Amino acid sequence: MDADVLLDYTRDKILVIDEEATVLYANDAVTRLLGWETDELVGENALAYVHPDDFDTVREVFERTIDSETFSEGTVEYRYRAADDSWVWFESRMSNATSERLDGYVVSSRDVSDRVEAERQHRELTARLQEISSVTDEVLWMFDGEFGELLFVNPAYETVYGRPVEELETDASAFLRAIHPDDVPAVERAIARLVDGESADMEYRVNPGRNYSVWVWAQAQPILEDGEVVRISGFSREITDRHRRERQLSVMDNLLRHNLRNALNVVLGNADLIDETTGDTSHLTAGIRNAAERLLESAEKEREIVDILNREATRDAVDLTAVAGGEVDRARRRFPDAEIESSLPDSALVYALSNVRLAVAELLENAVVHSDRDRPSVSVSVGRTRDGVELRVEDDAPPIPDIEAHVLRDPHAMTNVFHSTGLGLWLVYWVVELSDGDISLDSTADGNRIRIRFPRARAPADGEPAAARQP
Repeated sequence: MDADVLLDYTRDKILVIDEEATVLYANDAVTRLLGWETDELVGENALAYVHPDDFDTVREVFERTIDSETFSEGTVEYRYRAADDSWVWFESRMSNATSERLDGYVVSSRDVSDRVEAERQHRELTARLQEISSVTDEVLWMFDGEFGELLFVNPAYETVYGRPVEELETDASAFLRAIHPDDVPAVERAIARLVDGESADMEYRVNPGRNYSVWVWAQAQPILEDGEVVRISGFSREITDRHRRERQLSVMDNLLRHNLRNALNVVLGNADLIDETTGDTSHLTAGIRNAAERLLESAEKEREIVDILNREATRDAVDLTAVAGGEVDRARRRFPDAEIESSLPDSALVYALSNVRLAVAELLENAVVHSDRDRPSVSVSVGRTRDGVELRVEDDAPPIPDIEAHVLRDPHAMTNVFHSTGLGLWLVYWVVELSDGDISLDSTADGNRIRIRFPRARAPADGEPAAARQP
């Protein structure tokens, strides 16, 4: 079969051009792909049909290829004008090899319009996704079908999970290192289900830099092709405030029902005894008054706690020295028989709730009221640590009972059947938690030592917004 006939059967556009890019030969594909008759192109300059925006690139590849003193090949992607003045995308290959029969350079061009259009749509979609994902607070992510390679994650990952994106791009398993160790097994089981083609919906704790105090709600879905999981996509939304509020409401409900029930039982019991007694009833009425005072005290603390929880958790630069000093002076006036010492620097700016004084006041009151000594001794100090500022309150009172100390040591473990009896330490805990601080308690036979660490803040410059004070 004649070679020209064979060239006419190929799906690619074939041109033979000379050193001036004049068309010497064109196969029938130019009619099928461009609408030109072959004799319409022969004798024309092939570069004259190249899109103006692509002209310089195509000419540079053409000249570089034919001018090479050794064998050279060139490939270029560009738009070519069709007979109806539309543009067709081609990927062309040519070399500087010639033969006596052809007496020119062969240019083989493949129609890549569909691929270029798909790539354009993909770029636009990716750009829109990047734009959306860059402004959302939710973490959007996509892994391969084995959950072994990260395909996409938006910048919100670093804020919520507290780990760098680069770490996840290098090692997909780093995703698990951002999750609370106690929650990792459940997340691993969810990943296994996703790899098997099932969806997942769960809540877990993340962000080791914040002591895994950040709760997220994650939903994920496997993407299947021909029944096989090829990708896994999902999102994570921070629900720390919602989770905290649910826990707070549960604790408040338990505490109030418990305290009200006990105190009212005392009130009712003493009232019954008064009805039955004909002698001196002063001790009974004293019991009623004490129970009522405890109820009022609980109601007052409950009001303070609800006020804190209902407010937006707005933190600012607070001078802990001024706060602690003011509460020490107030405690000395309230409890003149107590020996309250303080060791405070000139200033110690922390990033905390503005009403952090409530926590300091509660700790001082507890230390004095619960002491079994005639002259209770309390020590308050403020000092810098490597990464923050620490408030320390030490007393000589009996060890705080475990059921109360649990509020400060492991509040997440509190349940309907295991809860503290008072609101005071819960008030301390929530003030500290909403200030992004942490708290620890050491109790011995000699007394209690409570340490609260707050993020350090810096003094704002003139005209600087409060948010800029955050460390």
